[in-house]
Amino acid sequence: MTDKKDAELYRDPYRALSRWDNEGGAQTEEDNRTSEYPHIGNAELVQLRVRVIALENIVLALLSESPDKTHEKVRALAELISPREDATQHPLTTEAVSHMNRFADRAARFRSEWR
Repeated sequence: MTDKKDAELYRDPYRALSRWDNEGGAQTEEDNRTSEYPHIGNAELVQLRVRVIALENIVLALLSESPDKTHEKVRALAELISPREDATQHPLTTEAVSHMNRFADRAARFRSEWR
């Protein structure tokens, strides 16, 4: 986040998630600013992928030990970011929903195996 306006934009989770209602999280005109950060190279992308995989596995372990209510919240959040019926089905949004639901399924599977 580069300034106070960015911090305020993402402080409210419902406002941040509302971006998903429009073309799979495409930024609003308010957010469309030229980036002051340099282009990400291949090495940085590889490291980012490694970190995402590690974080997914950490979250999976934590979610597998969480109560049923937490799993319900994950699925409710997935439903929240699903495009409205009258909106264009953006591939990134539908893929994100699919990943979230599969992630909750995997956590439930691990939960039953570890008990």
